Amino acid sequence: MSAKVWLVGAGPGDPELLTLKAVRALREADVVLIDDLVNSAVLEHCPAARVIAVGKRGGCRSTPQAFIHRLMLRYVRQGKCVVRLKGGDPCIFGRGGEEADWLRAHGVEVELVNGITAGLAGATQCGISLTLRGVSRGVTLVTAHTQDDSTLNWQALAQGGTTLVVYMGVAKLAEIRDSLISGGMSLNMPVAMIENASLPQQRECRSSLAEMQRDAALFELKSPAILVIGTVAAGTEMDLLHLAASKTA
Repeated sequence: MSAKVWLVGAGPGDPELLTLKAVRALREADVVLIDDLVNSAVLEHCPAARVIAVGKRGGCRSTPQAFIHRLMLRYVRQGKCVVRLKGGDPCIFGRGGEEADWLRAHGVEVELVNGITAGLAGATQCGISLTLRGVSRGVTLVTAHTQDDSTLNWQALAQGGTTLVVYMGVAKLAEIRDSLISGGMSLNMPVAMIENASLPQQRECRSSLAEMQRDAALFELKSPAILVIGTVAAGTEMDLLHLAASKTA
């Protein structure tokens, strides 16, 4: 386990959602580079490791990515087992692929460990099945925040017929709403806004596409939060099963 980097997903917040493989990597770690959104309770699995905070959060002062790269390289060249501990899954908007490519290009052995992503856990905690036979045949994960400020093909997303899970969208609710409506999505499309997915302080606000910005303001929605946009966000799974049955009757 020495002299390598593990890129580990810590899940959305609930420490019980940590995988057994993630626990094994933490137990062997000499150094742990931890993101802001990771629940510190998971650090009980690496009591002897040196823990270094290298957080990145929207609107806050963040650790430069280049510095994180150099830090991982420095410790692994000292023969250390390094765990880069990320919230959610390292390859779902977590820069896991970017970091793995950089490390491998510098001759470092890398192993990625998946974690449960916030979109999945938050929806489940709210009784939402992201895919449901007869209602939603797929799910699309997107981020509203891009490094180059490029624009998503909202028309394709609006007409794709899948459940949309939007990460990092709290500051762009108006843009998301207007873009999806312009793309042909119904004003009445159900929306669930889920804050602090899987944590004891998780909160949810149910709304519609047309009203989600107003409702989010009334609810005082804050990051980190995900948006679930689609028919599956309308109600309980039992309600939707009845809806699916009525469509096929």
